[in-house]
Amino acid sequence: RFFPALSVVPFLRFKLMLRTALRVGRQSVGRRWISAGTAIPAVELSEINDGLKQVDIAALCKGKKVVLFAVPGSFTPGCSKTHLPGYVADADKFKAKGVDEIVCVSVNDAFVQNAWGEAQGAIGKIRMLADASGAFTKAIGADQELGVLGGTRSKRYSAVIEDGVVKTVNVEPDGKGLTCSLSNNLLESL
Repeated sequence: RFFPALSVVPFLRFKLMLRTALRVGRQSVGRRWISAGTAIPAVELSEINDGLKQVDIAALCKGKKVVLFAVPGSFTPGCSKTHLPGYVADADKFKAKGVDEIVCVSVNDAFVQNAWGEAQGAIGKIRMLADASGAFTKAIGADQELGVLGGTRSKRYSAVIEDGVVKTVNVEPDGKGLTCSLSNNLLESL
């Protein structure tokens, strides 16, 4: 005897799996997450340096050893109390290990990023680069939606880049935490 109700269950499971696969596929089309061995894409960021300046992040990293870290938001508690202050405090230690530039990226405008750098004593130690449109963050697959912070923001991560190529990258598992991307952890890997 045939029971039509029983044949619906596998169909519904298949439909759910297909819908999930399509949604994941749409999110990842044209995106990649930076990993060891990948080149930093040529995307312009901005900073305040004798006025508003555009900075091609790939050109900045060419021929240098660069520590790059990103935060979900300037002036947010975790970023202001722990993440950025750690890199400010350890700036000389990074330089002693051969790091040419330390760069902090946030999906913000250059004026907010600069004001945050001034408030944290980072100016002169860390390049405070703004990814106002989120173009760089999206190009490397580090974007996340954080409505509480106004929409698209960067995941929290840190990376070592040598001559434009990523050597090490540490991304927080939830995109927001304060564990593997902290300065002391990155310093140990150098």
